[in-house]
Amino acid sequence: MATRSPDFGNAVGVRMTLQLLPEGTTRVSRGRPFPALLAGILALALLLPAVQAGQLAGALISVIVREAPGSGSLPEQLVESSGGTVTRELPIIGGFAAELPRGALARVAADPAVVSITPNAPLQMQGSNYSPGSDVGSMHSTMRLIGANSFWSSGFTGSGVDVAIIDSGVSPVLGLSEAGKVIRGPDLSFESQAANLRFLDTFGHGTFMAGLIAGHDPGAQANLGQAVTGYSGVAPGARIVSVKVADAHGATDVSQVIAAIDWVVQHRRDNGMNIRVLNLSFGTYGAQPYTLDPLAFAAEVAWHSGLFVVVAAGNNAPASGRLMNPAMDPFVMAVGAASPNGTVPTRDDVLMASSARGDGVRNPDLVAPGRSLQGLRVPGSYIDQTFPAGRISDRFFRGSGTSQAAAIVSGAAALVIQQRPAITPDQLKALLTSTADALPAADVRGQGAGMLNLGDAFRAPTTLSVQAFARSTGTGSLELARGGNHLVLDGVVLEGEQDIFGAAFDSATMAAQTLAGTSWTGGTWNGSVWAGPGWAGNEWSTIEWESATWSGNEWSGNEWSANEWSGSEWSASEWSASEWSASEWSASEWSASEWSSEGWQTMEWSSSR
Repeated sequence: MATRSPDFGNAVGVRMTLQLLPEGTTRVSRGRPFPALLAGILALALLLPAVQAGQLAGALISVIVREAPGSGSLPEQLVESSGGTVTRELPIIGGFAAELPRGALARVAADPAVVSITPNAPLQMQGSNYSPGSDVGSMHSTMRLIGANSFWSSGFTGSGVDVAIIDSGVSPVLGLSEAGKVIRGPDLSFESQAANLRFLDTFGHGTFMAGLIAGHDPGAQANLGQAVTGYSGVAPGARIVSVKVADAHGATDVSQVIAAIDWVVQHRRDNGMNIRVLNLSFGTYGAQPYTLDPLAFAAEVAWHSGLFVVVAAGNNAPASGRLMNPAMDPFVMAVGAASPNGTVPTRDDVLMASSARGDGVRNPDLVAPGRSLQGLRVPGSYIDQTFPAGRISDRFFRGSGTSQAAAIVSGAAALVIQQRPAITPDQLKALLTSTADALPAADVRGQGAGMLNLGDAFRAPTTLSVQAFARSTGTGSLELARGGNHLVLDGVVLEGEQDIFGAAFDSATMAAQTLAGTSWTGGTWNGSVWAGPGWAGNEWSTIEWESATWSGNEWSGNEWSANEWSGSEWSASEWSASEWSASEWSASEWSASEWSSEGWQTMEWSSSR
């Protein structure tokens, strides 16, 4: 399934993409999936390291070969005809490991069936040398930086507050595996049609965000005055409500995201839930004003329904610096990413180079730590396999970007809401922006009000605040909301005013239903059945899609690479640190990829830090 859709990560450094093709479309292929790369950087992935002196052209070297979409077995045949051997299929990155004569590298790399060849060298993780107490990117240090202990030491951990996260799903890794910690809303992703992938995070992004927001190791103490005893997110007492929209490559469409937001709003109080925060660590570069945009409208309706909507400002913004959609909507909380510059004090903090600065009219509201943060790893996920240099240990991973920063602010919001249950979204935004610390070394426009400061927020009064921006009507174009990001299935591009089932999307009608809270009826949205009719225990029921795809073909659960994952993979006993020694991956392999050194590649961090 390929796609180029909302920027998920790159709000993390991940494009909920999104598999980006050079021509700006994203392909949804029925066969082997392939990874997402930015069109503008794709060519860089083809660069090979210089041949070391004395190496023979005929010497076999270990490489990773990434295949062009639709190439079938041609790359494997090419390797074998060049005197090489395929050693292991790597379907989650759309390629395979091989041994190839050095003299054949250039010829194989030049073939249209091959996207890239990279060296396959050992990578050493930090493992037991990792010390969260001394690492400025650890959650322990991040909590010190933002002042979370002001809330923690007074007993506020986000308990009683539910945070909805629309993303790539959440997997039950340690830190998110306690009973009742994660509630599974509907799986609206393409992987909902494969029983062994349903609800799980095969991409590795949603779990990372959920851990930053509310992760909690059994026995971990939410008190920075005590020794580091385990992993804790900003609001370790909060619950996560996961609504999955993206598959193993971040593939999703704006229509899926809008449907997910509508579902969260309509079901925010189901079964004792108390959804007060909505985290959107993604976006698109929409091509119409927020006052018309259907995605911005959905987020805005959530805000006016009492949800504090936190949105990543965006990474690698266009020259104008404008924020992503729906961060461009001035009502929501748009978050930029700051870098600590190797220290916990904020006086020398700067913005991450990739963090969107705004266009001077709509800028980030504030910033939060977003550089090389310690998050929960999903072994074997797309991100884990594609960016092995981000691995800290068998449990943890590093990630950077405005996605991470947004998750930090979502956790902070849960703390404040527990402390002040009656606070409105407008009041909470005013509280956090008025108590933020200006960063003297950082770009003025891009930092908004400054760095999140929970210490001052804890002590500040709640003030009367009502935002008076022009409201969105949501009557604009779904196509323009995509911002040039498209899915492609069977050669058919998903474009125009239609959703993933090919159903016409009448923005005026849908806006009216969203505003009235009637866009979902059971599992039906926009005239098609997207999910089951209701709750089945602690998760929303799922059904087999009967509607055709936008390309006119039927959906099939077999399309989503079910053979890559097995149900046993998610039992704790199945995973061990030795499985992820990364001996097949090179630390520098993906340095030229879309995510860049500020995404999931974190080579600047050494085991001594």
